[in-house]
Amino acid sequence: MRQKLTLITLGVKDFQKALAFYEGLGWKKSQQSQEAYALFPLGGIVLGLYPLQELEKDITLNYQQASFSGMTISYNATSEEEVNAVMQEAERLGATIVKPAQKVFWGGYSGYFKDLDGYVFEVAYNPFWQINNEGNLVM
Repeated sequence: MRQKLTLITLGVKDFQKALAFYEGLGWKKSQQSQEAYALFPLGGIVLGLYPLQELEKDITLNYQQASFSGMTISYNATSEEEVNAVMQEAERLGATIVKPAQKVFWGGYSGYFKDLDGYVFEVAYNPFWQINNEGNLVM
């Protein structure tokens, strides 16, 4: 298997509300999106939104909500100010702030929110990492 992820699909309880949340963050759907499958290109990877009940059927497993699944999805900002702005916008759109943005032990600045379906997102500024002109993290 290549060391590459290309698509992350989130099962969402209310597709239209989830779609409005991500579009409210300023994300644009791909023209490849379908009526009940929204695809957001994220610079080399795609985030998909799909009705949770349909995803359960496809996977053949039942969804079990947890307060924390042991995984986060991270957005790397270019400044502390951007972290604050993204956190505020997410909260305005209905996200739950789990950990307000703050200076953190590793020398950066970050916070966490849960989207409408409980998926945990980190919004972070890491002064030791480089973000290129396309917004991609350079390792």
